[in-house]
Amino acid sequence: MTADGERPTREARLGTRIGVDVGNARVGVAASDPSGVLAHPVATLARDVERESDLERIVALVAEREAIEVVVGLPRHLSGEEGEAARSARAYAARLAQRIPAVTVRLVDERLTTVAAHRRLRDSGVPGRGQRAVVDQAAAVIILQSALDAEATSGRAPGETVSPHRKPRKKERRR
Repeated sequence: MTADGERPTREARLGTRIGVDVGNARVGVAASDPSGVLAHPVATLARDVERESDLERIVALVAEREAIEVVVGLPRHLSGEEGEAARSARAYAARLAQRIPAVTVRLVDERLTTVAAHRRLRDSGVPGRGQRAVVDQAAAVIILQSALDAEATSGRAPGETVSPHRKPRKKERRR
């Protein structure tokens, strides 16, 4: 509390954030406005396990947009446990953090974001066949927007920070 009885206000972090929804076949990408308030869709990238061109495209987007942070969705089970998809997302986030060590990469809980993305697309009139091409972007928007909202409410950056220096555990390494 300040001397006049008001709660101190926390300075909002300004800067664009990038949101990432990692899937087996595709990667959805979203970005925020420079004030870090509103997320919007950017791209759906084909997942490229061999050459990692999807990771390189995200690195390029971070540079182009001068992003201050990347938020990667961590797909936990409803119980909170982590399965194979979460391990894959952690490994992806670690490889991304190694490529952009000057930019913070964070993992945030993304339970049911793809379900919510399908529902929002259906409710907005996008037919089932048309959803496949944009559902990953929509999920990335939901992941990023929930992180932005959580930060605005709490005054703290969301999720857990991924260290660019950590090597993936044996189970996380690419096959």
